[in-house]
Amino acid sequence: MEDFAVTQDQMENVARTIYNFMPPTPQYNWPLLSQRVGTEVWVKHENHTPTGAFKIRGGLVYVDYLSGQRNRSFEFIAATRGNHGQSVATAASHKGFSSKIVVPEGNSKEKNRSMVAQGAEVLTYGKDFQEALEYATELSKLDNIHMFPSFHPLLVRGVATYAWEVFKEISDLDAIYVPIGLGSGVCGVIAARDLLGLTTEIIGVVAENAPAYSLSLKSGRLISTNSADTIADGLACRVPNDAALDIIKKGVSRIVEVTESQIRFAIRCFFTDTHNVAEGAGAATLAAVLKEKQKVESKRVAVILTGGNIDNSVYQDVLNEKCEGKSYL
Repeated sequence: MEDFAVTQDQMENVARTIYNFMPPTPQYNWPLLSQRVGTEVWVKHENHTPTGAFKIRGGLVYVDYLSGQRNRSFEFIAATRGNHGQSVATAASHKGFSSKIVVPEGNSKEKNRSMVAQGAEVLTYGKDFQEALEYATELSKLDNIHMFPSFHPLLVRGVATYAWEVFKEISDLDAIYVPIGLGSGVCGVIAARDLLGLTTEIIGVVAENAPAYSLSLKSGRLISTNSADTIADGLACRVPNDAALDIIKKGVSRIVEVTESQIRFAIRCFFTDTHNVAEGAGAATLAAVLKEKQKVESKRVAVILTGGNIDNSVYQDVLNEKCEGKSYL
């Protein structure tokens, strides 16, 4: 299965699979947030899923597809910084399957505990996601365990449903800002927009400290980085996916890089203006809109709050920080 385009029937089918487990998530126009940006801003609340992040949509679709294809039990293994692993653990447990999740050293303790509670065995290996992924791939071959991919057409179809919900509910949307980790989310947004024949501009967002996709888009070829050290662990990708890059090149207008201080400020803004908890990757889209205030003036824009899974200690530190500078307040 290599086709990343989504048909109407496919969208409706995967939506039914997801809605048998969870309802659609809301999208709200928060007045304080719009006032801060200076234009109409809608927030898609993927932090309101049962796992606190958008990834669960793809996990449910992928596991449902496999369970319907073969009459046997599965054991899954995956690598993650947290949200993908929670998706794998929850979706596998929902169908009665087991899972092992490999996380890098120093990974979020609270995300690790959540994955265990959701039914996974959590293993720690490597200094970052890429090393954890390589180890998980090796274990899948040695132990004959099904390697749960981090990027796949079924995952893209699943997460495309959140964009489908946005586009159906918000008319005449000028632009939508989407964070880019490995790429399933932004590719899903592109697929949903194209399915509906819309002209909404899609802007990708990466952390300045994890710019692999931004560098790759600018050069037109895959460019890896030596590190991806960012508070936005969902954006901590240093080796981009070639299939994702091909879709991104055709479907996004640009990629915005945001700094660590801009991400941290956006986390605080989500709390003060909407009383929602946003993890770094979820706040990155708001950080990009604030950075581009002049570009979005008089437009109707949406940001994807992809998740709210941030460690308590990190969140407290961010909320207690004083604003630095006045460049985009």
